[in-house]
Amino acid sequence: MTDLSQTPLHLGQTSALPAKPEAAILDYVPNPRPGKPYLVRFTAPEFTSLCPVTGQPDFAHLVIDYAPAATIVESKSLKLFLGAFRNHAAFHEDCTVGIGERLFAEMNPIWLRIGGYWYPRGGIPIDVFWQSGEPPAGLWLPTQDVPGYRGRG
Repeated sequence: MTDLSQTPLHLGQTSALPAKPEAAILDYVPNPRPGKPYLVRFTAPEFTSLCPVTGQPDFAHLVIDYAPAATIVESKSLKLFLGAFRNHAAFHEDCTVGIGERLFAEMNPIWLRIGGYWYPRGGIPIDVFWQSGEPPAGLWLPTQDVPGYRGRG
């Protein structure tokens, strides 16, 4: 986790897209509303990675929801982290769950979930879901509202 006493690496700076997800540095800043349960949602409707077998691009609509504890993830660093998957070859399950696990391990939120709504590969859409545990009582938890893939009808 980033030292919160330091200036975020990416915020207000020119930052190159990392070559791979492992090289991405996520910035975390203090939660501006500590002790107040609320939900943060990030939506990445144009997420891409590569098929580990064919090398062809895979596309997904990601929805990341979390209830922050002491820190929140800085959105530019998250965008760069997600963009680093463009040249990363991995199965849908590995990408989706890996993103959720990394955010949860580094940020240590109260709760986190990620939905990966992947477009068809080989004619079959694959949706992947992961969460850190049960959501906290009283947290407003809207549905992710990503419709299932319907193709041409």
